[in-house]
Amino acid sequence: MAQKGVQLDGETFLCSICLDLLKDPVTIPCRHSYCMNCIKNHFDEEESKRIHSCPQCRKTFTPRPVLEKNIMLAELVEQLKKTGLQAAPADHCYAGPEDVACDVCTGRKLKATKSCLSCPASYCKKHLQPHYDAAPLKKHKLVAPSKKLQENICSRHQGHETVPAAAERTEKQKELEVRRLNIQQRIQDREKDVKLLQQEVEAISGSADKAVEDSEEMLTELIRLIQKRSSDVKQQVRSQQETEVSRVKELQEKLEQEIAELKRKDAELEQLSHTEDHNQFLHNYPSLSALSESTHSSSINIGPLRYFEDVTAAVSETRDKLQDILREEWTNISLRVTEEDVLLSPSEPKTRAGFLKYSREITLDPNTVNRLLLLSEGNRKATRMKQQQSYSDHPDRFTVWCQVLSRESLTGRCYWEVEWRGRGVYVAVAYKNISRDGWSDDCVFGLNDISWSLCCDTNSYKFWYKKIKTLLSGPRSSRVGVYLDHRAGILSFYSVSETMTLLHRVQTTFTQPLYAGLYLYDGATAELIKLK
Repeated sequence: MAQKGVQLDGETFLCSICLDLLKDPVTIPCRHSYCMNCIKNHFDEEESKRIHSCPQCRKTFTPRPVLEKNIMLAELVEQLKKTGLQAAPADHCYAGPEDVACDVCTGRKLKATKSCLSCPASYCKKHLQPHYDAAPLKKHKLVAPSKKLQENICSRHQGHETVPAAAERTEKQKELEVRRLNIQQRIQDREKDVKLLQQEVEAISGSADKAVEDSEEMLTELIRLIQKRSSDVKQQVRSQQETEVSRVKELQEKLEQEIAELKRKDAELEQLSHTEDHNQFLHNYPSLSALSESTHSSSINIGPLRYFEDVTAAVSETRDKLQDILREEWTNISLRVTEEDVLLSPSEPKTRAGFLKYSREITLDPNTVNRLLLLSEGNRKATRMKQQQSYSDHPDRFTVWCQVLSRESLTGRCYWEVEWRGRGVYVAVAYKNISRDGWSDDCVFGLNDISWSLCCDTNSYKFWYKKIKTLLSGPRSSRVGVYLDHRAGILSFYSVSETMTLLHRVQTTFTQPLYAGLYLYDGATAELIKLK
């Protein structure tokens, strides 16, 4: 019986942190005792929180408790050591790989005897005691030790009343069935949508095939009509040519006959003039027939050889008018094609408010900017400078041309505006793989097949693509709007003032994401505007 009492005393003098006999024991305000170094290290770990707690009862202290050696307890520990008894638990009490370890023990951990669903944590017999002693901890739900404690505990329900898992499973099963029904209904709805989209694809394809067939037939008919008119003009010209040539030749023949008659009369008169016998001269003179009156004017005036030039001029005028009509109507036809409502590609907005729905906040990439350009306003504004800026070397930098690309890639439907000042700027878009180094045209916006550029200067607008320049007309403005529908292949440039005026529209197929670009003339500035 005495031995048992000593054993209890030995467990009493264990430090709950190191699980060894107390060394330089100290007692903190909650009356629990620890080794001086153990509790000091524990408080040091909590220093950043500025709140310190007891490892056993979790009571908190502010400020940090002052640690003073418990002399009486130290003497008792020393007496216990002299008895030669081992206070440490037996090896079979320590947690092995297959056991649930106590979450409070430090160093070699003891086996947990219970897990708490409320904490959640697992405790050995020693560290579990506060759950039996402290009133707040008595309400916690204790279960058999579990390694998967965190997986089984819902953090939202810690400290709440619990129900059996089977009952909760039944409730959740009902919710699961409701969710499945909802999902199955959504699947049916989406399958209907898929069928509708398939029908839409078939309708689009059928309509497109018919449009191509009808358009080809009508344009072929137009070509046949032009060819027939060409044949008619040719026939009329040749017929008129034959008539006029025949009339001229007839007149020419008559004139040649008249010339022959005149030459004969002239010969007779000449012969008579040489007759020496006066009587014979007088006798023969009356017998000579008088000259017949000429049926033609005494002279024929031939004008400049421009007989059919009026025909050529009329055909040229018709050609020009037809070209103008075809150009205007082709633009209309092209717009009708691109504005087809194919469900997934809505038509281009008609108002500035409509464009602003697709506004993108774009910034300029410092890694691409030429050293003669100064970036400001949060990398949204570029200014052409006379002196080079001290940018570091970068493989993406434009080394020669005063250009810069945006940091953001552009796909989908996007709209942005550029405010510019000075001699002029190029407002452009380009693929990321545009060349950056050297004087090559491959580096310049609009002089290759991977960039499109609108040139804005004080006198005009010009559009550049693949070195081809297109002169544009439109109201002068210091602000340009750019609209991109990447999927539909539409790129449009607008002059923005009180109203928006279309300057140029591109219809193509974009194969890569695009990047906004700027090129600046000497002394020019350009800014990507923040749109509200």
